[in-house]
Amino acid sequence: MERDYPRLTVTKKAERALRGGHPWVYGEEVVTDDGGWVDGDIVDVFSQNGKWLGAGWVNGVSKLRVRLLSRNGNDKFDEAFFRRRVRYAVDYRRMVMGGQFSACRLVFGEADGLPGFTVDRYNDVLVTEVLCAGLDRVKELLYRCLLDELAGEVTAVYERSDSPLRDKEGLDRVRGWAVGEAAGHTVIEENGVRFRVDYINGQKTGYFLDQSRSRAEIMRLAPGRRVLDCFTHTGAFALHAAVGGAERVTAVDVSETALDTARENAALNGVSDRVELVRADVFEYLTDMAAARRREHDLIILDPPAFTKSGSTLRAAYRGYKEINLKAMRLLPRGGLLATCSCSHFMTDELFRKMLAEAAADASVSLRQLYVGRQGPDHPILWGVPETEYLKFYVFQVV
Repeated sequence: MERDYPRLTVTKKAERALRGGHPWVYGEEVVTDDGGWVDGDIVDVFSQNGKWLGAGWVNGVSKLRVRLLSRNGNDKFDEAFFRRRVRYAVDYRRMVMGGQFSACRLVFGEADGLPGFTVDRYNDVLVTEVLCAGLDRVKELLYRCLLDELAGEVTAVYERSDSPLRDKEGLDRVRGWAVGEAAGHTVIEENGVRFRVDYINGQKTGYFLDQSRSRAEIMRLAPGRRVLDCFTHTGAFALHAAVGGAERVTAVDVSETALDTARENAALNGVSDRVELVRADVFEYLTDMAAARRREHDLIILDPPAFTKSGSTLRAAYRGYKEINLKAMRLLPRGGLLATCSCSHFMTDELFRKMLAEAAADASVSLRQLYVGRQGPDHPILWGVPETEYLKFYVFQVV
């Protein structure tokens, strides 16, 4: 193996993580650094006893000093290398997404060997986010590769690299059309339900694609039920329930803009007469219902935003999750269903289950588990990289 990249040596802790499949090296884990690189260059990573551990993008600004690209000493980081990575990612989605390939996540960063890169597909448009200095250098090449793989299906790329995380990589924020141009919104179909997606102004890339399979489960359980969908956003769970045959659906969110889109989506699916949209703070709404002892629903869905994005706020997040789940359990009749989830990586499955057990004890109910879900297969979980496993979704019968 002949290498011509700058060399970094890392601690034994970092070596164990890399050998276990994790792709990150933190700044404090670097023992020696040959230098001679600038942010976004490729470097070789070695153990302290001289064993090569891989090669990846380096960044002196970021807490993540190196993001590993390859553990194959024969890899050359040329156009052919990136075309292979893109092709593997696209072929995998064709395999797992079937009829929903036109609206899915095409690239999920580290899980696809392209660290810091997110690509969502909405029909003929790709919406991207770049959060890595090294990948920022090759993004135009990656866009060409994606368009070649999706020739005849996709015609434009809109980049939404405007997250504060770009600042931590020493990158300017970028937002706009990278390739071509389109209307800025489209209508996708998920599990037979239609949704209007605003991929320029909507949250994240315009729609939360990761809950597709859990929404299908809600559709299956919905017939004849009275449903309360909390944190509905643009109505994804609410409309799956309504289209699935719910008797009536109440959908609550604090954002009037999101509810306007939910209203359009209800009309798109012909269920406006069975979907009530309420603008309210969910915590206050559940508190008021509990105070009035209003048990009006037999299926409650809790799909909150991430209450924590760091370990430092985990304790407060735990209390928040427990509060809404406790209130929901008390509002459900015997035999009612609770669908509850967390999209925070820091709220681990173990912690989430502990919180649910405590809430059930406080509510004096028992939980009969009906369904356990994770993010859809277009957001693959890579063993050895716990950050790729973030979504927990449970459905219980309250008994």
